[in-house]
Amino acid sequence: MTVIDSTAYRYRAAVPGDAEAIKALDGSFTTGTIFQVTAVDDGFALREITVDPPLTKAFPEDAYDGDGDGDGDGDDGDHRTFVALGAAGDLAGFVAVSYAGWNRRLTIEDIEVAPEHRGRGVGRALVGHAVEFARERGAGHLWLEVTNINAPAIHAYRRMGFAFCGLDTALYDGTPAAGEQALYMSMPCP
Repeated sequence: MTVIDSTAYRYRAAVPGDAEAIKALDGSFTTGTIFQVTAVDDGFALREITVDPPLTKAFPEDAYDGDGDGDGDGDDGDHRTFVALGAAGDLAGFVAVSYAGWNRRLTIEDIEVAPEHRGRGVGRALVGHAVEFARERGAGHLWLEVTNINAPAIHAYRRMGFAFCGLDTALYDGTPAAGEQALYMSMPCP
């Protein structure tokens, strides 16, 4: 069991000076399992399967612009980016969120934790900041999209209370992630 030192990290809203570190954060992952999506009579089934050798995925550098709203500060009222800083002041992770009032949904646009900080509660704490922001906005639920091959993230989201709520088998067509499926997960705003 990993012992988490809650004083080891400092959390705050992102500032313009965080953009380069956010953009440079290594969000890659390695997994020995993926969630296989198969068509069944009137829907789809998900089954976790082993992959050998383990799969490593790195995301393109331009996958996220580092601020959540395009203006560089991560805070425009309905968009927010929160960062986690390690004891040395290094960027340990971030979460970028947006709120849509018409359906009271807070979307987690992106969340990444640097490999050396994983397994220490950073992702859970960042989601906690997203939840606080969701409450401020009056959100009814939180929502996110994750690729079916990111089993480590899927397991983490499920431990945090997210459940599968949808699927898109074509979202990544025409991209370097072609062949992967987008899984949608949500949870009521606690």
